[in-house]
Amino acid sequence: MASVDRNLEELMAHLGEFGKYQCWQFSLHIIGALTAGLHMLTLLTVAAVPPHKCNIPESTSMIDSFNMTSSTWNSSALLEGLPRAIDSCRYLDANNTIQNCESWTYDTQYFKSSRGMEWNFVCSQRWMGSVAQSTYMFGVFIGAVTLGSLADKYGRKIIFYVSSVAQLILGVSVALVNNYYVFLVLRFLYGIFGSAGAYITGFVLTMELVGPSKRTVCGVMFQLAFAVGFMLVAVWGAVIKDRVWLQIAYGLHSALLVGHWWLMDESPRWLWAQGRVSEALVIVRRGLNMNGNNVDIDAAKMVSEAKVQSADKEDRSYGALDLFKTPNLRKKTLNVCLNWFANSLVYYGLSLNVGNLVGNPYLMMFLSGLVELPSYILMFFLMDRTGRRCMVSTFMLIGGVCCIIASSIPTGSDMAATAIVVIVLFGKACIAGSFAVIYNYTAELFPTVVRNTALGIGSMCARLSGALTPMIMLLDSLNPKVPAILFGFVALVSGLLSLYLPETVNQPMPETIEDGENFGKDDTCFTTCLGSSRKDSTTYEVTMSQLGDKEEKERLNQSGETA
Repeated sequence: MASVDRNLEELMAHLGEFGKYQCWQFSLHIIGALTAGLHMLTLLTVAAVPPHKCNIPESTSMIDSFNMTSSTWNSSALLEGLPRAIDSCRYLDANNTIQNCESWTYDTQYFKSSRGMEWNFVCSQRWMGSVAQSTYMFGVFIGAVTLGSLADKYGRKIIFYVSSVAQLILGVSVALVNNYYVFLVLRFLYGIFGSAGAYITGFVLTMELVGPSKRTVCGVMFQLAFAVGFMLVAVWGAVIKDRVWLQIAYGLHSALLVGHWWLMDESPRWLWAQGRVSEALVIVRRGLNMNGNNVDIDAAKMVSEAKVQSADKEDRSYGALDLFKTPNLRKKTLNVCLNWFANSLVYYGLSLNVGNLVGNPYLMMFLSGLVELPSYILMFFLMDRTGRRCMVSTFMLIGGVCCIIASSIPTGSDMAATAIVVIVLFGKACIAGSFAVIYNYTAELFPTVVRNTALGIGSMCARLSGALTPMIMLLDSLNPKVPAILFGFVALVSGLLSLYLPETVNQPMPETIEDGENFGKDDTCFTTCLGSSRKDSTTYEVTMSQLGDKEEKERLNQSGETA
């Protein structure tokens, strides 16, 4: 390691793993995760579509006999020669001709107003609600791609703050527009900044500031804060019944981030990597003072060494293609991408479907977020004990089985409805746990030179599936079981394939592309369970040590010395 890098690591070591300074900065960063979870799922209340019935022309007396829950007419209403409903989308007119409904009456027991009721996101227009949610998710996808690169180029702090201000403005503005297509444009921009910019940059800022032993806990805490944001969607939806003021309330949560420009620091690691050592030292000194560690820093020496290191730095960059050039890295990359895709698909599939569960929709939404909390707490205790591979695979498989079982239970009784709710919420908790692990797992699987790139590609796959999820849910028009079975199938396939990934717990992280290619060869769950020699941390360290000894011996032999 070069001297300038040693200087940085020594400074960060003096700063400590998680002192008062890191705690203060982390408390600022994690608010971005809370607002991201809130903004992501606002349409569950703002654009809700409650139970509804078709308004049949010249048949007002018939409407009273319509069952709003089952969307069917009572037998007494089936009088020959009178208009009558076929379902909530079609009716037979007086001439016994099938007609499409043009207006609907909505059940306002829980939802007094919503975009879905105003713009009638039902029947042939149901796609409008799905496109509105997919537009937001696609914005998150674009934001993950672009804002991550901009944060690497221009700094974490500026992107975090721009995203915070933008999500505040867009979160309020989207409540005031009355044109559907303008609404879609604002939703797309809202997705870019609402759940991508502040969340991703806040996560990276935390990971670059806290010590290695605290990264797992802090990473899972980000997931927990996201779930709390989801719960706030339900809480405010139950309190504020007007959809305009409800969306404004959601948007105003981003005002919590407005003061961050003066309170939050840039990443010292990023500043150091950019050659801005003096600025990094100012921030580190501030942190040392807050943590009560009075260490003398030879700033002049460090700046001088940084300039020399910058001049001698080899101009070699790595990108996404390096993840696919060698066979072992390629297999791991494709496997991890499928895991990100499947986790996001099932997570948002279950999240967006909670409004269809029997019972108070706000309670179902709140419980859907609440069940994630014990899952994250469980991760604190299990991730470093049982390993990443075991956690990802087990929770993915259980989540997939829950999706399939819930879709197979016959409906029609209170017991069946309760069973479906319990199974769906349990599956959601499992998928949330798997989703939390995959962040850390990806960072540990890939070498340092392409680690951020690997995380970026994984995040892109997750956002892509998030954008596809609302459209996949439209398949329930073919059969109500299709979306859940599809979610379950993808989760099962991904969970089984993750067993072929190497374990990373207590193993040294690969540094170079060559390390990444050699890391985890022949280490799968099956070779371990069958008693085959697993490439554990000791094996990996011995292998790298042998390579180093061999290179050293060759160097000494060439120079005529004896090893």
